[in-house]
Amino acid sequence: MSEHVFDPPERCVAGSVGPPGGRTFFLQATDGNRMMTVSLEKEQVRLLGESLVELLDDVAGDDGAEAAAATFTDNAPLDAPFEDDFRVQRLSVAWEAGRRKVVLEAYDRPDAEDLADLPGETEESDLPWSGLPPQSLKVVLEPARARAFALRCASSLDGGRPSCPFCGQPLDPTGHICPRANGYRR
Repeated sequence: MSEHVFDPPERCVAGSVGPPGGRTFFLQATDGNRMMTVSLEKEQVRLLGESLVELLDDVAGDDGAEAAAATFTDNAPLDAPFEDDFRVQRLSVAWEAGRRKVVLEAYDRPDAEDLADLPGETEESDLPWSGLPPQSLKVVLEPARARAFALRCASSLDGGRPSCPFCGQPLDPTGHICPRANGYRR
């Protein structure tokens, strides 16, 4: 496995590129001349930010509070180029108690249990990573930087399409077919 470790990174941010409805979400970690960019789904960014907030609230105390994160706020745009090193299939968030650090890990493929749950008779050669060595990104952050990263995750979701007030799904400029309205266009 090709594991890319940033312990600690100079910069770790989540962000998006593109117009609302066509944005691509990225996570970037940099350290000196090294930069790793991975692409994620919008929902993965949202869940990553929320999971970090829950974890920090549970274990980090004042070290992971919003006030402590203020010095690590990073509102600068993502670094170019916007080519992903891999597309994230699986994320994990953990607390390393001995070092009092948060560990984020992103993998380019699901775990074996998730592969077994794929519908039908999926052949290994049909999967997008077939023939490539597994890759992962590991980022180790102190609690205040992890909180700042979580806040950046939340802010990167802003600016997208407005949500339907009934079902919460994104509205296209022409509306959308709302499941809460029995399939009628809203």
